[in-house]
Amino acid sequence: MTPALRFIPLAGLVLLAGCAAIGGPKTEVSIYAPQTRIQADAAWPVADWQLTIGTPEAHALLDSQRIAVRPTPDRLQTYKGARWADTAPEMVQLALVEAFEDSGKISSVSRWGGGRGDFGLYTDLRAFETIYDGGQPKVVVEIQARLVKFRDGTGLVAARRFRTEVAPADAGVEAVVAAFGDAMARVNADIVGWTLAEGDRALSADAEGSDETSG
Repeated sequence: MTPALRFIPLAGLVLLAGCAAIGGPKTEVSIYAPQTRIQADAAWPVADWQLTIGTPEAHALLDSQRIAVRPTPDRLQTYKGARWADTAPEMVQLALVEAFEDSGKISSVSRWGGGRGDFGLYTDLRAFETIYDGGQPKVVVEIQARLVKFRDGTGLVAARRFRTEVAPADAGVEAVVAAFGDAMARVNADIVGWTLAEGDRALSADAEGSDETSG
């Protein structure tokens, strides 16, 4: 699977620090929006059910537009002069919705509040940061996912943690952002395939149970 990867620095966006009316300093901030695309796996089942995806839970630093970097294991900072176009959880939620849509394997997928659906996908954003290991940076994206069935109140269907690490071409912010796009695409493809399979398995089990009862 070779997803097409892009990132877009939204040129021309400038954030002004301080008050211009009193001659405050101007600070230019580059805004980044990683673009991810997945390629559907032919082995994924086709879902005729509806899925709703919630906004991932995350700790305070990740639940922001700041781009997190961990220079040492116990020290978490952010890149100066760089921001995400949205908060990390909202970017991940939107990217997941787009990944399911791009797969062409599901009849309906929406963000939370856009329809309840037959299943709900809850996620926790455990890591969305650059980590320095042996002096070299690597982008880490880790998501804990839980698939819940709404249709008959069954509740939790399956849970799994997804993690990927991508080494950027260099330590520059633009290379790091490109690596985030790569990492998100890989994790999203894994989550889409897993969700479709687990949803299909749950509905198949229900159908077998109904046949046994009626028989």
